[in-house]
Amino acid sequence: MKIKNLLYALPALMLLSSCSDFLDRPAVDNYNTNNFYKTDEQCEQGVNYLYNSPWYDFQRGFFKTGEVMSGNYYWGGSPYMSFSTNGTDQDLINMSYSLWAVNGHANTVIKNILDAEGPSDRGRYKSIAEALTWKAMAYFFMVRTFGEVPIVHDGSALIADGGYNSIPKVTRANVYEYIIMTLEKAIELFDKYDVKTTSGWKDYERIDFYSAEALLAKVYLTRAGLSGSLDASDLAKAAQYAKDVIDNSGRTLTPSYEDIFRLVGFNQTGENLISWLWSAGRDPWTQQNTFESDLAMVGFSDQGDCWGGWTGPTVDLMEAFGTSALENPESRDNSDIRRKATGMMAGDTYSYFWQDKGGFDFLRFIYDADYGKGGPGGAMQCPTGANSVKHLYGNNYDHELALNLSPLYMAYQLPTHLLRLSDVYLIYAEAVVNTNNADALKYVNLVRERAGAAPLQSVSFQDIWKERRLELACEGDRWYDFVRRSYYDMDACIAELKAQKRSSWVGLDSVYKAYYEDGTWDASAVTYDTLYDNPNVTASSFTLPFPTMDVVFNGKMATNAPAEEIDVRATYSYDF
Repeated sequence: MKIKNLLYALPALMLLSSCSDFLDRPAVDNYNTNNFYKTDEQCEQGVNYLYNSPWYDFQRGFFKTGEVMSGNYYWGGSPYMSFSTNGTDQDLINMSYSLWAVNGHANTVIKNILDAEGPSDRGRYKSIAEALTWKAMAYFFMVRTFGEVPIVHDGSALIADGGYNSIPKVTRANVYEYIIMTLEKAIELFDKYDVKTTSGWKDYERIDFYSAEALLAKVYLTRAGLSGSLDASDLAKAAQYAKDVIDNSGRTLTPSYEDIFRLVGFNQTGENLISWLWSAGRDPWTQQNTFESDLAMVGFSDQGDCWGGWTGPTVDLMEAFGTSALENPESRDNSDIRRKATGMMAGDTYSYFWQDKGGFDFLRFIYDADYGKGGPGGAMQCPTGANSVKHLYGNNYDHELALNLSPLYMAYQLPTHLLRLSDVYLIYAEAVVNTNNADALKYVNLVRERAGAAPLQSVSFQDIWKERRLELACEGDRWYDFVRRSYYDMDACIAELKAQKRSSWVGLDSVYKAYYEDGTWDASAVTYDTLYDNPNVTASSFTLPFPTMDVVFNGKMATNAPAEEIDVRATYSYDF
């Protein structure tokens, strides 16, 4: 594997940014490893980069793998729809290289901070703990996406011994053990130096003790089924760490579900435990969020940078919410606010988008050329009848009103959340559903209560499985639920994916247009095209291939190449 892809070991001067803004860097020619990392603040600045830039090229693969493959999102023509993604797919290549970049940057900044003179122990090890958590997150995505992967514990050592093009994969069990070891060290450092919360610095935005614990809970829940059956001790660990976050972190669910995904107030109660925190700048071109460009309809922003109108939540996902594009909007049950916060449908309006115009009206945007500025050209584009809501910030006015900062072309500051407290509630519920069902029911119902959904009277694994889909839809997580379940219940995963309505409606536009123009509703002529239904999903579909170029440089990365079994804790350690 090529050095630049696997190790991505850049000098420390590329890692600098200020505390007040993650990507306000000092001039790079003013600093190097000899005159930086002298203070606690500079150690914190050195880690800031890990909250965005190295993740930039992961965005599309993150969404297509997490949501399109899982049957939550329609993206016509995409190999992720048909389970035909191969090692030359550009989104797959970018996703892999981005994850190695995170690991390489984390290794580099940890080494630089350890070698620095001047910072206090608290400042030094707090920042190292943050970097370790990001490193663990990168490996967590790697093992769930690619399966068996190499462990690059120290990039500089690998360069020195010349082993970068012959490094072998290790087993998935080894990778999970390495992730756990890494998070345990992060938690130890956070605890030792009393960094359990982030008060005093943009409350709750930085990774802290409970962020690392929450991620460790999710890792244990995922590893629990790796042997082919659920491991009781791993479930107990998942429950233990999740419950500590729930009971002791001081965090609560954000009162309004929709507020979680807005530019301001998104973390008012600390629900978002780990997030990518983007900047609206483009210097460098990796610090910004670009999801709105891929997911929003043309004309939605003022930057001319939206082209996602032909994509949207699937028919299957909308039916999971209990509705359909064929249903008259006036009879739709909108009590579960997560549906509207996930997918725009006929009749939906949004007060937080286009606030300078009194809010955003979905059908008016499509069919009123003056209001929509030409937008989608007077026709419903996404044939599922729904368009994305999550990951959108709105127009210039919305961005400026929230942040007093203008967005740029493909550059906005809306955070992307990777781990939320509601996820931790559901992790805990799933871990204890067979041992403490009353507690499982309690936390599932707390999630549902916030969403406006009716409480359940009893709860089973299948209820939690569905609740995770509704709560976390379009947040890049669903495919990874299938992956972890496939470890011990492959047949159920294949059956569910094959049974999904992954395809599209034919003739829906005329129904929407008539409803907008004269209020009539007649969907009797609409038909369903089954093009993407019953996909060719097999046991091998739950592991994506490495990029072809990586395999060319290192044959040990090939899908069928054997993985080594190692003693992780005897081979690697964090001696600090």
